[in-house]
Amino acid sequence: MARIVMKFGGTSMAGTERIRRVAQLVKRQAERGDEVAVVVSAMAGDTDRLVNFCREANALYDPAEYDVVVAAGEQITSGLLAITLQALGCNARSWLGWQMPIHTDDAHAKARIGSIDTDELLASMASGSIAVIPGFQGLTDDNRVTTLGRGGSDTSAVAVAAAIKADRCDIYTDVDGVYTTDPRIVARARKLKAVTYEEMLELASVGSKVLQTRSVGLAMKEGVRVQVLSSFIDENAPDADSIPGTMIVTDEELENAQVERQLITGIAADKNEAKITLTRVPDRPGAVAHIFAPLADANINVDMIIQNVGRDKGETDVTFTCPQADLARCTDILENQRDAIGYNRLIPDTKVAKISVVGVGMKSHAGVASTMFSSLADRKINIQAISTSEIKVSVLIDEDETELAVRVLHTAYGLDAE
Repeated sequence: MARIVMKFGGTSMAGTERIRRVAQLVKRQAERGDEVAVVVSAMAGDTDRLVNFCREANALYDPAEYDVVVAAGEQITSGLLAITLQALGCNARSWLGWQMPIHTDDAHAKARIGSIDTDELLASMASGSIAVIPGFQGLTDDNRVTTLGRGGSDTSAVAVAAAIKADRCDIYTDVDGVYTTDPRIVARARKLKAVTYEEMLELASVGSKVLQTRSVGLAMKEGVRVQVLSSFIDENAPDADSIPGTMIVTDEELENAQVERQLITGIAADKNEAKITLTRVPDRPGAVAHIFAPLADANINVDMIIQNVGRDKGETDVTFTCPQADLARCTDILENQRDAIGYNRLIPDTKVAKISVVGVGMKSHAGVASTMFSSLADRKINIQAISTSEIKVSVLIDEDETELAVRVLHTAYGLDAE
C-alpha cells in the first residue's frame, strides 16, 4: 500500500464529463489499496473569468478581496469531484484550505505555505476515505483566505505530499509528460523520461507550463517524488504506476538510471512578460534601489534587468521585465515614486516574449550562448535583453517572433525527434 497525491489541472476538470473521467482514475488508484489525496484546480477558464470580474470592479483591487473571489473556482471543483466519487461508490469528502487548515503568510494573491495540519486528514485517509483538496488556497493567521498565485495548485499538491509524507505526487495535465519544448509549436518535440529538479525549476521559471516554479522548488527542498502524466488516456490504459510519464528526480537518481544526458534539456517560451524602461535615471549610488525596493515591498517579481550606458549628464536608462499581470500595479508604484527616483519617462511594452534554453550540460560545455545568439541572428531576430544562470540562457525578443525562435533553437541544439 502506498500513499499517493494526485493533482488534476483545469483542463482535466473542465466540465462534468471530464470530472467523471478524473473520478474513474482516482477510484482505480484507490482500488489498489492506496491512501489517496486529490488536489484539484478550477475548471479551465474559470479563474480568468473571476480575475476579470475583479479587474472590472477595480483595476487596483484589494488583493485580500481578490483572493476571496478567485478561490471559489477550486472550491467548486473539489465539491463536484467528491460528489462524483460518491456516485461511483467511493468514500470521499472535500477538505477546503481553511478546514485542514493550510497555513500561509498574508501575501495575498502570492501567499506562501507555512505549514499544513494533517492529523485529521491522515486519520480520514487511513479509514479509506479519499480526500479531495482544492488547490491554490490557504488561510492566514487572522483567518483570511489566501491564494498562492497562478498555477498555485501544483504547489498545493507538492506541499500536501510533503506534509503527509506521500510516496509520490502525480501531476495530471493535458500533456503526457515534459517535452523538449511545446509540441504545439514544434511537432518534433520529444518527451523526456526524466528531468532533474534543477532543470525543471529553470524550465518552469522561464515559461514551461507543465509545472509551476514554486512547486518544483518545494519538491526539490522536501524530496517529493513528482511524476508528470496525462489525464486524457483511454479507459483501458495502465494505471499511474506503469504509465510512462516524466519523473522529476535528483541528479544522482538520473545518473543511476543511466539515462543519456543531453547538453540542452529544453526550450521554453513565455509571452506573459512585460518590459518597462525608465529613461534618464540619475546615475548615482542608490538610484536603482529607489526603483526596485518599492516593487519588492509590493511582492512584484522582477526578472531581466539592464542598466544602459550612462549619458553625458550623469544619467542612464534602466530596463527590466515583470509579469504582465503585475504591469498596472508596477507602473502605478513607479509613477508614485517618480520624484524619489528622478526618471524622465516610463515606457511600458507588452509585445515581448522571453525565450530560454535550459540544460545541466551547460555547466561543463562552452558555446551554448554563442549558438543561441548566432542562430537567432541568422533569422534576423533581434535580442532586446539577456539574462543567464548556471544552466540557463534567456533572451527577450519581439512577441511576434516567438514561435520562429523556438523552432530555430530546437533544431540548432539537435532536439528534433527522428
